[in-house]
Amino acid sequence: MSDTFTTRTVHIETGGHETVTDLTGECERFLGEAAAGRDGLLNVFVPHATAGIAVLETGAGSDDDLLTALRDLLPADDRWQHRHGSPGHGRDHVVPALVAPHATLPVIAGRLELGTWQSVCLVDTNVDNPDRQVRLSFLG
Repeated sequence: MSDTFTTRTVHIETGGHETVTDLTGECERFLGEAAAGRDGLLNVFVPHATAGIAVLETGAGSDDDLLTALRDLLPADDRWQHRHGSPGHGRDHVVPALVAPHATLPVIAGRLELGTWQSVCLVDTNVDNPDRQVRLSFLG
């Protein structure tokens, strides 16, 4: 049975454009305080109906490729039943079905165990809401 549950909400400004925001540094800072060298699990959760959490490579084009793929799969046009905000905003409400609003990751000896090129990222296609909250929770 675990001994500790610690949680924190961080505020992320995504701006007025589609974005993939690397949260890895924020996760590592949180674990530096919360995990204190213990093994456990980090849960990353975005409590928004139009954003998701992805584990992927950043900086080599994969983040832009993800946004391009989402644009191709979910065009910002008038086909969507959900209509308010920017044209095509209904597609933003479908994004979390493809990019889940959460990820649970292993923590070993207080450190996030990611692969060499993996980063924890907030995926936000909603240009109408640049203010995001991300909940980080450590169980260990």
